[in-house]
Amino acid sequence: MIERIYILETVDPIIFYGVNNSNMQLIKTLFPKLRIVARGNVMKVIGEEEESELFLKKIREIEKYCEEFNSLSDDVIIDIIKGKAPVIVKQENLIIHGMNGKPITARTENQQKLVKAFEDNDLVFATGPAGSGKTFVAIALAVKALKNKAVRKIILSRPAVEAGEKLGFLPGEMKDKLDPYLQPLYDALQDMIPAMKLKEYMENNVIQIAPLAFMRGRTLNDAVIILDEAQNTTTHQIKMFLTRLGVNAKMIVTGDVTQIDLPPTTTSGLIQAMQILKNVSGIGRVEFTKKDIVRHKLVQRIVEAYDKFDKNRKKADDEMRKRENQPQS
Repeated sequence: MIERIYILETVDPIIFYGVNNSNMQLIKTLFPKLRIVARGNVMKVIGEEEESELFLKKIREIEKYCEEFNSLSDDVIIDIIKGKAPVIVKQENLIIHGMNGKPITARTENQQKLVKAFEDNDLVFATGPAGSGKTFVAIALAVKALKNKAVRKIILSRPAVEAGEKLGFLPGEMKDKLDPYLQPLYDALQDMIPAMKLKEYMENNVIQIAPLAFMRGRTLNDAVIILDEAQNTTTHQIKMFLTRLGVNAKMIVTGDVTQIDLPPTTTSGLIQAMQILKNVSGIGRVEFTKKDIVRHKLVQRIVEAYDKFDKNRKKADDEMRKRENQPQS
């Protein structure tokens, strides 16, 4: 009789063990000759050497499946332990599997273009209206790169631009004041990474979420770096951010140039950067449209209504200026 230890390193034990340890109970049933004890991310197995080696081999295969698909079922466990290939339904334009095995795909043509641009370039600008999926797809691409060990960390940033509510009047310490600006990034990560694994990544700085101001002076190597809401950066801020790009790193900059919260006299860094870098090789650019909006169907109608309102107002302003400039008879 020998005792062996196996440590779950890449998956959330809660998903691996199943609800009320149902997956673990099934595994124990399939290995009746072994004594198996699981606690946290550590499994201890006691039994004959040959049977223990088979157990460890199968557990590695199960863990690998669980890591890729973020889910684990009885059928998958039985198939792997009995030496069969689990049935996998192929998803078109799949990026990664999110929580509970939900496939996260590039659902529109421009989302697919973003995936391709990310593969082909080290810097990509993705612009378009709210709800078009540009930030969500960008974060999915970053998580995929991390899971595939193409990079060692993910860095997500946003400018903390006040839009009607002063930071000083928000409750709490600086982190508490800044978290509301960064919450959409947390939301996307929670859809893709199990809670315990996400907590571990953030505690170990594998995933870093920080305001843009915290990027100054850093060189970001072996990372996917995402700047969200970049339309609210100043010209100096976005230049500072873009020049953080280090070795074996990729950068995605997202924004909506119709939702600029900067003072009217301040130029958007995103608009200027895209003009300056228009013909620079190694930089991709994807422009999302209203057709890419994948939120509630009303979101697309709301965007279209505001676009129509803005066009009518611009037309009325232009006509008023023409009348004002006409010579008096």
